[in-house]
Amino acid sequence: MATIEKFEDIQAWQMARQSTRMIYEASSKGTFNRDFALRDQIRRSAISIMSNIAEGFDRDGNKEFLNFLSIAKGSCAESRAQLYVALDGGHISQAEFDRLYTSLDQTGRLIGGFMRYLSSSEVKGKKFRDAETRNAKPGTRN
Repeated sequence: MATIEKFEDIQAWQMARQSTRMIYEASSKGTFNRDFALRDQIRRSAISIMSNIAEGFDRDGNKEFLNFLSIAKGSCAESRAQLYVALDGGHISQAEFDRLYTSLDQTGRLIGGFMRYLSSSEVKGKKFRDAETRNAKPGTRN
């Protein structure tokens, strides 16, 4: 796997950004735009996906990052659930629902895959690597 230098390099974050853009576009039209509670909630949950991936990445430790990724994955599910409300309320068509749902589903799958990778990775994060280096006995490798 390529080295990830910043959260913007994470494929799941990139997909979350695309999904958020799509949610904003869909919720800016017609009756969806006037259903303030649903519009604002689905936007907040979509934003939460991106934000939690970014915040977790900058925590520099896999345990914390995994926790933030789990929250992001939950926000992805929340956004998908809210799409049903938008569909049932007549705010979006079935085709729009399918397009948005697919994007959010792919985002959630990427997050889940990244979580599995981090769980099995020996690299535990920058702050832990630095701590191991500081605490290493002379002449040993970490």
